[in-house]
Amino acid sequence: MASEGLEDILADQLDVIFCGINPGMTAAAQGHHFAGRSNRFWRTLYLAGFTPEELRPENDRTILQYRCGLTAVVERPTARADQLSLHEFIAAAADFEQKILRHAPRVVAFLGKAAYSALTGQREIAWGLQPQTFGNAKVWILPNPSGRNLAFSLDQLVDAYHQLHQNLHKSTVG
Repeated sequence: MASEGLEDILADQLDVIFCGINPGMTAAAQGHHFAGRSNRFWRTLYLAGFTPEELRPENDRTILQYRCGLTAVVERPTARADQLSLHEFIAAAADFEQKILRHAPRVVAFLGKAAYSALTGQREIAWGLQPQTFGNAKVWILPNPSGRNLAFSLDQLVDAYHQLHQNLHKSTVG
């Protein structure tokens, strides 16, 4: 599915699909994931070991070469994720789960707790691997790399993403 100017970057049976909450305005306008100047996604992926170099947003499709994909739960772009309503998450839930089922990744990594909480109704969510699956994929909760997320330093983001990277490269996740 495509959002307003921001296409999913997906293939079947990837190691991980990184799932943002929704596209930011800059990303949607440029047509590339995590394109905002302050977004730390690409740097974090590189430093955590997912890519051999730091990818640029305009080269976002190359992430498929590293068995990673990109999508968002809600397609509507906003300046801030808190501009989304719970209704939008609920309305997106079935299609989003079908997307995960169809592409069958090993892991779906939610970037932040908000979307996963809205999809599952859970309020208490730990970081990292979750006990439940989503769309037959293991679930991993990672801090959102948005520059607006000041609760996590770059080092803390890299540590969290590196834990996922290490687990993906063991014989089984978890």
